[in-house]
Amino acid sequence: MSGTVIALERFEEAGRRIAAFLQAEFSCYSDRAFLDAFARSSRVVAVMSTGIAVRSIAPLLSDKWTDPAVVVVDPGLSFAIPLVGGHHGANDLARELAGLGIAPVITTATERAGKAAVEVVAEQQGCRVLNRESTVPVNAAILDGDVPVYNVPGPAMVIAGKGVAILVREAEYTIGLGCRRGTTEKTVVHAIREALLLSGIKAEEVSVYATTAKKALEPGIIGGVRALGGTLVYLEDSVLARFPPETPSRAAAIGLAGVAEPSALAASRKKELVMKKTVFGEVTIAIAR
Repeated sequence: MSGTVIALERFEEAGRRIAAFLQAEFSCYSDRAFLDAFARSSRVVAVMSTGIAVRSIAPLLSDKWTDPAVVVVDPGLSFAIPLVGGHHGANDLARELAGLGIAPVITTATERAGKAAVEVVAEQQGCRVLNRESTVPVNAAILDGDVPVYNVPGPAMVIAGKGVAILVREAEYTIGLGCRRGTTEKTVVHAIREALLLSGIKAEEVSVYATTAKKALEPGIIGGVRALGGTLVYLEDSVLARFPPETPSRAAAIGLAGVAEPSALAASRKKELVMKKTVFGEVTIAIAR
């Protein structure tokens, strides 16, 4: 995992020691140091005061799911303080620095209570959280008591409320699906295979398949995804509306701006289309990552 250690010039020796321990890049503090580190690293250690680090990274922060994990270490190498991204690598990075005799200072509530946050459970299971907004109520519930984890290997359909975190297999891509009413399972399978072949993506690289909740009773999609051993999720209109399609769609007939592209984007991690909506006979498919 890529990492960068940034230190004030007077603390360069301490910074280089940490960089060597972590096998990370080293950079002396400058106006661009954090900007460059955010662009290329998933883990950043700042050897300086917390105030300097906070002021430096504040303009760069955008999303806790994509920002690097940032840990501040005091110049005396006594304490490692996860500044942002505690559940997204910073806590683990601080603990790793204990190998240098640096004490990790963990402030996230679940860890302080000796419990694993939903993001931590997802990582332990080789999964990712599909509905990220669920982590707030779920982690709050974890603090109040035990929150059960249900493993549903499928084939199955799960209707989950807003306070339920859905964990899906960790993989690079998501596929958004749409089809005409009555499309057969065989047709859906063929279309998905064609899309994967066209995009150069393997079936095992697909984390999840997604479509509109309006297609919840469409047997072709259900059977097609099941035949390929995939996980299918249904997305509500309010979720799809947050991701306007880039390609014109006929989905207005069912009250939506689009199906395939919004579904692929909504279920993806990076929110980037790698294949715009493409029509394969009666099936439309888009792929995102």
